[in-house]
Amino acid sequence: MAAAAGGWLRNCTKLKRNMPAYLAPWRASPCVFRSSKSELMPNLASDGVVCAPLQTFTEEETMLKNMVTKFAQERVAPLVQKMDENSKMEDSVIQGLFEQGLMSIELGEEYGGTGASFFSTILVVEELAKVDPAVALLCELQNTLTNKLFTTYGTEEQKRTYLPRVAKDTIGSFCLSEAGSGSDAFSLKTRAEKKGDYYIINGSKMWISLAEHAGVFFVMANTDPSLGYRGITCFIVDRDTEGLHVGKKEDKLGIRASSTCPVTFENVKVPETNILGQVGQGYKYAIGMLNTGRIGIAAQMLGLAQGCFDHTIPYTKERVQFGKSVFDFQGMQHQIAQVATQLEAARLLTYNAARLAETGRPFIKEASMAKYYTAEVATLTTSKCIEWMGGVGFTKNYPIEKYYRDCKIGTIYEGTSNIQLSTIAKSLAQEY
Repeated sequence: MAAAAGGWLRNCTKLKRNMPAYLAPWRASPCVFRSSKSELMPNLASDGVVCAPLQTFTEEETMLKNMVTKFAQERVAPLVQKMDENSKMEDSVIQGLFEQGLMSIELGEEYGGTGASFFSTILVVEELAKVDPAVALLCELQNTLTNKLFTTYGTEEQKRTYLPRVAKDTIGSFCLSEAGSGSDAFSLKTRAEKKGDYYIINGSKMWISLAEHAGVFFVMANTDPSLGYRGITCFIVDRDTEGLHVGKKEDKLGIRASSTCPVTFENVKVPETNILGQVGQGYKYAIGMLNTGRIGIAAQMLGLAQGCFDHTIPYTKERVQFGKSVFDFQGMQHQIAQVATQLEAARLLTYNAARLAETGRPFIKEASMAKYYTAEVATLTTSKCIEWMGGVGFTKNYPIEKYYRDCKIGTIYEGTSNIQLSTIAKSLAQEY
């Protein structure tokens, strides 16, 4: 871990004074919550009932979680500061994600995938986010949006064409938001006009994640505006299609290594065979994918908060003021205990939503609760960690301020916090 973390310091100016060991910048702490350490799920009889704790994992899930932890420390950690400063994902990181099978976690082996569970995806996103939430986002979107769209709604021909590519080296990008349609996503203006056996797409999209590196785009366009949102259709558009233009990426506050760009479509010709699913059903597909994706974002926020906490607590135990460690002051202990409790609650909400989705049970309310709450907890945790670190937490020589910047997006994308609260309230209204 120390060797991996050392990469953070290569471009940093060394402090010109002797610093105690606990001030080693970006050092990855081996100390984590006892409850976050996974245990194998016990063998059960064929007719046995599973009543295991939420943090009891299968052998496969445990192995994957441990592999990702190692990958994140060795392949990602040394590059995080550089990627953040340059606002660019390193090609070696992207390549590593594909090589490790982390971009095709649930895809069947016949397509080159890992064939693991949805819960495995959540564990992977959480572990990656502990080191870099931007890298976690790439993995999350590829698995919960791109791959899920193809496997759920794609024709057999579309699956044969695209699934081996997205498992091997092709990133997907979901184009929904526009300048005038953010939370009100289905008021989009992008049009798709039918011409024989193909469609002509015109319009522009904003805030499109992963657009810089994407090789295929899912474009939501309205084929019949007179039908309102019931005219929205999803089209598969390859990057090299004439008329598709990816604009300059945004200069963002956080998750800077993950690109966010405008994408425009000027008379883009798409064959009818590239419609995903059915004409006019795009709005349903978007809702369905975003419901699942919210659990992935919850895992990202959870991992982010946990990673920040794990970097900070060892510092408070080693930093001495007034003759004792900062951690030993009761006022500090109470603050730390409060955050630890909220982290644990966030983890249980996220894991519960994931298990519900995985088993085909209703999960929309629980997914919104998990996303809303983890974003709130990440905001509190990162803010408190900066306070606990003091002056050094406020500098870019340490990862704490980056976690603080990265967490803000959790209250915005894949449905703002207010949208999550509205979804939760709607579910409650139906229950009572």
